[in-house]
Amino acid sequence: MNRLGFIFSSLLVALALASSMLFVVDQRQFGVVYALGQIKEVITEPGLNFKLPPPFQNVSYIDKRLLTLETSDTEPMLTAEKQRVVIDWYVRWRISEPTQYIRNVGLTEADGANQLNRVVRNAFQEEINKRTVKELLSTKREAITADVKAEVLDKVKGTKPWGVDVVDVRITRADYVDAITESVYRRMEAERKRVANELRSTGAAEGEKIRADADRQREVTVANAYRDAQKFKGEGDAEAARIYAEAFGRDPQFAQFYRSLDAYKASFNKKSDVMVVDPSASEFFKVFRGSTALTPPKK
Repeated sequence: MNRLGFIFSSLLVALALASSMLFVVDQRQFGVVYALGQIKEVITEPGLNFKLPPPFQNVSYIDKRLLTLETSDTEPMLTAEKQRVVIDWYVRWRISEPTQYIRNVGLTEADGANQLNRVVRNAFQEEINKRTVKELLSTKREAITADVKAEVLDKVKGTKPWGVDVVDVRITRADYVDAITESVYRRMEAERKRVANELRSTGAAEGEKIRADADRQREVTVANAYRDAQKFKGEGDAEAARIYAEAFGRDPQFAQFYRSLDAYKASFNKKSDVMVVDPSASEFFKVFRGSTALTPPKK
């Protein structure tokens, strides 16, 4: 039993020793081997590796993937116009040289993110101080991010390199601070109302102009139509007078008789009207007396 216990205990010690000497580096990580607190080796390829058991050697891991750092504060910045704006940004970065990173930045990704956040914010503050709001929002936005990226790269690759690569810098939001956003919206609303009222006034004036022009055209059309109607009526009356004159000229006595009939017809408006005429003095009856057609037949 004592022998079996000794063998079992020896196996356990050997397994524990082997586990402390073997380690696996993932493809997403760097493996950093320390010997008595000093960097002994940096393993960049994934796989199974060996080291001395603690406390002679220890291993730590650092992420080699592309990391994202987003802004963490809402402190306003001043533009060239002294306008207070708040921007949100993000940075894509990765650790490229673990040895330089550990010596100059820190042991974890959080250490690099904290220092990079400060550098990026200072770079944005410096660039925005030189730009107007219009340039920040539209015309120079890409130039601002490019300049910030250049400043950050110059900082992390300076005399004491950080061992990191800054891949991209972007602005996700740029806005006024809450204290002046409401006043900006009110000014924009007032401007929109002014433009709307101006358009309404212009439309009303144009409508009056169109209506006045339509009325003028109507008056001209009616006047032209009345003129043409009077012209045609005059021509018709003239033609009728000519025909009457030509017809009555063939028998003047009948024409006189016909006119007398029209005169008497116009004089009687009601059936009850009675006219007393002296036959001897009436031209109408003279026509009857002189007309053979109206002479009563002989008995």
